[in-house]
Amino acid sequence: MLWMMDFTPQLRHDSDIPLYRQIFLHISAQIRSGELPSGERLPATRELAGLLGLNRATISAAYEMLETEGLIAGHVGRGSFVTGTGARSPAAGLNWSSLLDRPDPAAGRDTLPRQTISFATSRPSRDLFPLDEFRATCAAVLERADLADILQLGSPGGYEPLRRYLLDDARRQGLAGPNDDVLITNGCQQALDLIGRVLLSPGDTVAVEDPIYPGLKNLLADLGAQLAGIPVSAEGLEVPALARILQRERPRLLVVTPNFQNPTGATLPLAARHALLDAARAARVPVVENDPYVDLRYEGQSIAPLKALDRGDGTVLLRSFSKISFPGLRVGWVVGPKPLVDRLRQAKEAADLHSDQLSQAVLLEFAESGRLAAHLARMLEAGRDRLHATLAGCRDLLPPGARWTTPEGGMNLWLRLPEPLDAAALLGRAQKEGVSFLPARYFAVSRQDPGGLRLSFAGLSPPEIRAGLSILARIVAAELGAALRDDEPVPAMV
Repeated sequence: MLWMMDFTPQLRHDSDIPLYRQIFLHISAQIRSGELPSGERLPATRELAGLLGLNRATISAAYEMLETEGLIAGHVGRGSFVTGTGARSPAAGLNWSSLLDRPDPAAGRDTLPRQTISFATSRPSRDLFPLDEFRATCAAVLERADLADILQLGSPGGYEPLRRYLLDDARRQGLAGPNDDVLITNGCQQALDLIGRVLLSPGDTVAVEDPIYPGLKNLLADLGAQLAGIPVSAEGLEVPALARILQRERPRLLVVTPNFQNPTGATLPLAARHALLDAARAARVPVVENDPYVDLRYEGQSIAPLKALDRGDGTVLLRSFSKISFPGLRVGWVVGPKPLVDRLRQAKEAADLHSDQLSQAVLLEFAESGRLAAHLARMLEAGRDRLHATLAGCRDLLPPGARWTTPEGGMNLWLRLPEPLDAAALLGRAQKEGVSFLPARYFAVSRQDPGGLRLSFAGLSPPEIRAGLSILARIVAAELGAALRDDEPVPAMV
């Protein structure tokens, strides 16, 4: 272990990259270059933590990532050893992994073993899918006289009967006026992508919530946008901070999730919605209302959407069937001014030419038959039980100093661990003990929140939620005790 004498990674405590990942990147580079050969023993986590002046949990998280990548293997009682150098022979083919390497490519994906209790993915429970009703719906569509037309190439604007259904429904709810139109998309994510491609140029600033849904953050980064983060409190986006950003940064676009925001679960109050629209109108900045969770309200009163409150045609509304029916069918839609929808339709045609009409026809039949309303009622009952189980588990099990949001719907809440704990540093141990979550670093725009993490509860049963929180609470309590002991002053030597 002579290599330890030269182990001096340049750790930056002010970096957006967590310390455990900086250590992972440093060691993995040494392994891949051959500087650390196969069979070399790494120092024990406690030993390396002392060498670097860090918490042991930080080193454990780095080692966990190295083991996941197949670069090291841990052996009980013996330590961790390098399993390979990553060196390539001259005859090897093109290294696509290195060409495509990007930071955190699997952010937000649930790639853990099935036995893991995963709070990491914001999606409905597959156990709630009404499979018999879905089979009956598919059978009804397959029996239709116009099935051949449904199976033909579809308009890029979407399956026309579903498009008319959604437009009529939006007009009934006051969400679409005479100058608005509807475009069906491959979920809200494609809608966000199309809006970015139509309205943004590289270098443009976009005002977003902070913390923010990783899929949106990564999408905007890929488009070359600069993100201006607006802090999110327990009551949603902080409008005074938004007003300052609108005046100072002059963003091209504002994207906001007013209902059960992902990741915090916060909902923007009515007065704040009016204030947001006033500020955006004064700055002449269009508002993208990303609203996939609106129908998942378990308690409390619904609040009027921004699109319904906006009298200046400055808001574009995005909604989806994914959170209330079957995510695998990937059907969302845009309600917005006709000139914008026309441009979005052109951009969509350039991307995929045609629509998948069959899944859209199935969802229309599912809605018109009344099966969607019945399924949503069951979803709301189950979601209420899951939310209450999560809140009760946080209240009953977590140690003093932990704080969390109390949403009235949706699929997520935000948990902040007691100081000085770092949620990312605890992730490796939690995964080993059968629990997973997403730490705050996945969601951060400009504000770092080391103790923050998202708990996505909708895909888990109440007993699973309780069991997962029990494991997490035990880990938090143990690490908190260790951290407090590490901070105790050392007696002076006299």
